[in-house]
Parts: sequence; structure tokens; C-alpha cells
Amino acid sequence: MVSSRWTAAPPQGSVSLRRRGAVLERAILEAALDQLSTVGWNGLTMEGVAAGAQTGKAAVYRRWPSKEDLVVDALQAGLPRLDSAPDRGSVREDLLELCRQMRAAMYSRPGSALRSVLHECDTFTAERFHSVIVEGVVEPSVELIKGVVRRGIERGEVRPDAVDPYVCDVIPAMMMYRSKVCGSEWEEADLVEMIDRVMVPLLERRPD
Repeated sequence: MVSSRWTAAPPQGSVSLRRRGAVLERAILEAALDQLSTVGWNGLTMEGVAAGAQTGKAAVYRRWPSKEDLVVDALQAGLPRLDSAPDRGSVREDLLELCRQMRAAMYSRPGSALRSVLHECDTFTAERFHSVIVEGVVEPSVELIKGVVRRGIERGEVRPDAVDPYVCDVIPAMMMYRSKVCGSEWEEADLVEMIDRVMVPLLERRPD
């Protein structure tokens, strides 16, 4: 953690920290994530972010001219990275563990911030976040699912043609749909049901 030295309070009674460059920018991005995960997209203001970062509003606007610009950078900097597919010896267990990791990412602070954007933005504004969602969430998840499926093919568990875009889109599509539209919390039983009732039948080898 970076320590900072407090300045004397200015006449207005506000408190600011003497931070510059990357340290200040990180504090502003963290404050934006805090705002999104507590008051949501509609409640987030540049003034509120500045107060949370203990800096002046001008310092925020110098770096990010709009709320949308700030939130894009905050999400890109904060979203958890899923770097490797689990290997627990079976495609069922691998997919189930991957779903747990995806759920943890969805309900992390940056994940909660992203969900508030998805839930509250109008269609036009949501387009601004399309690349963040696709590049930061959807594409990495699909690539890990493909890795699990390929390993299942090598072990003889999975039909040879199962690395299919539609098949590999099922898990992230269902998780995002149920989270956004249905408000599902994705309990453990929900993940197990999705794998056992949807994914395993889709992937299993067919009789010759």
C-alpha cells in the first residue's frame, strides 16, 4: 500500500492528498469502482469519485473528460483475469471449477461494478462498454472453455467436433443472461445443474 502525506485542510474544509501521476490515477480508478459497486451507474458522479479519491474534481476531468471514459478505464484496470483453465481430471469437474472462478469474478468488486453498468445503462451508453465486456470477460472465458473441451477430446470424454462456437458460448451466455435479466446469484447448485443438464449432454461422445 502506498502511504500518502496529508496536506493542511483548505478553507472550504475539504481534504486532499499530495499524489500525482500513476498513484493519483489509481486512486481515482479505485474510487470509481467503489462508487459503481455501491451507488451504481446512475448514482456515480465525477464529484463523488473525486471525493472518494480525496482529490479535486479538476484532477478527474483532466484525465477523463466524461463519466463513460472514466468507467471504461476503471473496469479495464480492475476486472479479474482468468489466466488458465483448471485441470481436475474430467471435463465435468474442469467446467464446474471454471464456472466457480467466473462466478467469483462476476461478484468481485469490479464484477459488481460491471453488472451495475449492464443493468442500468441505456442501449446507446452500453455500446461504449461493449469492448470491455467482450475483450475483458467474454473472450477470455470462451478461450478457457475451449481449452477444457480440447483436453476432454484428448482424454476421449468429449465428441471430436465439440469445439464449436455455439457450444463454447453457452456458459458465459447463460451466466450473463441469468445475472442481468433474472438477477440470479448462481449458487453452487445452479452451476452443477448447468453443467450436468446442459454442458455434459452437449459434449458427450455419441454412439458410433
